[in-house]
Amino acid sequence: QDGRFRAVIFGRDIDFRIATFPTPVGEKTAIRVLDPTTGLKGLEELGLVGKNFDLVKKAIDKPYGMILITGPTGSGKTTTLYAMMQNINKDDVNVVSLEDPVEYFMDGLNQSQVRPEIGYDFASGLRQILRQDPDVIMVGEIRDNETAALAIHSALTGHIVLSTLHTNNAVGVVPRLIDMKVEPFLLPSSLNLMVGQRLITRLCQQCKQAEDVSSEIADIIRRELAKMPHEMVVNIKAPFKNYRSPGCPACKNKGISGRVALFEVMEMTPELRKIISEDPDEPKILEESKRQQMITLRQDGILKAINGLVSIEEVLRETMEM
Repeated sequence: QDGRFRAVIFGRDIDFRIATFPTPVGEKTAIRVLDPTTGLKGLEELGLVGKNFDLVKKAIDKPYGMILITGPTGSGKTTTLYAMMQNINKDDVNVVSLEDPVEYFMDGLNQSQVRPEIGYDFASGLRQILRQDPDVIMVGEIRDNETAALAIHSALTGHIVLSTLHTNNAVGVVPRLIDMKVEPFLLPSSLNLMVGQRLITRLCQQCKQAEDVSSEIADIIRRELAKMPHEMVVNIKAPFKNYRSPGCPACKNKGISGRVALFEVMEMTPELRKIISEDPDEPKILEESKRQQMITLRQDGILKAINGLVSIEEVLRETMEM
């Protein structure tokens, strides 16, 4: 069973999402705590830095087109969508969202929650949204062929469309949409940006301690830095340091302080349009991402590890070399 309730704690409205699951010894319960004061972040607070931030900002400032956020369950995709909507949300912009469920209520947005049990799913809701004269449409998730087709149509007819998709990385977005029966020739004109992300633990900044990395990890760091734009790595010098946080009163002896997102951002370029139109297979799209010098999840994590935000071991464990 699923449910939700709201409580006022220390003067703040906190939402709780509850999911129960039967086991032989009783009910297992998972509780998700949604605190608007910490859960809602601005675009600048997400962990997007340098080139990645510039690409995202450029895409959401465009008058139309689709931005897709991809990653596994629990990777912070919805938080990124909310940050984008906050950035776009202005008095003269009609922002309409379709969510499952509405996680945070935001002033100025027209938010709607799907109810599949009465036939109000993402596809039918998206049809209704298009009659509301929207400027920006947020669809919580593209789950099926019909929703994918409607989202593409919305982007082609002059709307900004923000949504999420389940793939492992940004490179997998186009093949996944084609698997969902989207015609490849529609993608170059509708898809502006593909953003892959993961969440990993942020080290406590009060008690972090530097240590030398092993020669094996140093080789991995050197190999990844060599693939990145020169201006991003020009000030990074060996010997490289890793950081650990043993715990202190500030972090309640946990050694961590929340989580931070790793990002990779791939934009639609003339070269990518040509690949999609001719032969949109994943290896060719991967080569285009390298030509763009896309900062991969692993590379973004390495930069954050060098700056002491995260542990290099967790970065390497949670990401793949591309």
